[in-house]
Amino acid sequence: MYILKCSDGSYYTGSTRELEKRVMEHNMGLGANYTRKHRPVELVYFEEFQRVDDAYAREKQIQGWSHSKKEALIQGQFGKLTDLSKSSANKRESA
Repeated sequence: MYILKCSDGSYYTGSTRELEKRVMEHNMGLGANYTRKHRPVELVYFEEFQRVDDAYAREKQIQGWSHSKKEALIQGQFGKLTDLSKSSANKRESA
């Protein structure tokens, strides 16, 4: 599972068995449609998993996170992750 920072500052989350090759493909325009439109991309975070389904589940989990929560993960500010989850939940409840 990996996170790319796109040229516009947005994040793209994906998973692959060959990380270096996949990042190169994204930068060559051979990756996802989203990254093709937001090149160049930079690898900013990754996690390794033994099982493909675990990597895919983690990818889907992080895709649902806010930009600020992804940044906290990337920066290793793990203590902020819970607070950012609560902040998002509170915003949804008050809407």
